[in-house]
Amino acid sequence: MLRFEQKYEEWMQNQIENENNPRRRERLESGLGHGTVAFLRSIWFPAVGNFDHLYPEWEVRDFNNGYRYLDLAYMPGGAKGGIEIQGYGPHARDLDVRRFKDLCQRHCLLSLDGWTFLPVAYPSITDEPKQCQQLVLAFIGKFVSTDVPSRFSWLEAETMRFARRLLRPIAPLELAEHLRISDRHARRILHRLVELDMLSVASGKERARTYRLSNVI
Repeated sequence: MLRFEQKYEEWMQNQIENENNPRRRERLESGLGHGTVAFLRSIWFPAVGNFDHLYPEWEVRDFNNGYRYLDLAYMPGGAKGGIEIQGYGPHARDLDVRRFKDLCQRHCLLSLDGWTFLPVAYPSITDEPKQCQQLVLAFIGKFVSTDVPSRFSWLEAETMRFARRLLRPIAPLELAEHLRISDRHARRILHRLVELDMLSVASGKERARTYRLSNVI
């Protein structure tokens, strides 16, 4: 948790310092909502390990020339991914017709503008964190996964997709559990992908402990 707090503070400070839009800057300085912080602490950071390409309180324009703000925008390479934390309390259960219609219209307009949404129910953050983490990894995979060479076996191809979805170093045992193969077999696959310059050793000298995507990809 201490590592999260440090990285979170650094990320937020960087967002504020580099924001020239006074509207968004004011929202950032006011701090993020409880649900958004809970999502980042319990779901995003444990699954991804960083806040790269993630922008809180991201301002977008609607068709009525107004301003709307996404809880979180994920935009690697110009992609448009939006994450919205859906609260569930008396105000949500008693959502009036006008607000309900506005919420639906908001998502419709942004979807037409090319945004892909990941709505997260706040109770799921506390009740089903592992499932939420898997959804986040799959969400990220929509933007960063690419095809793999046809010469690869299906195990090698899935290893590359797995590495791209996680966006962090992977361990042989972790890969073995994902592919449902032995640790030794997983190491052979990882070694071959290193030889092909698709992966590189992330940690370990005499015996590699973790592997990451190669810079040439």
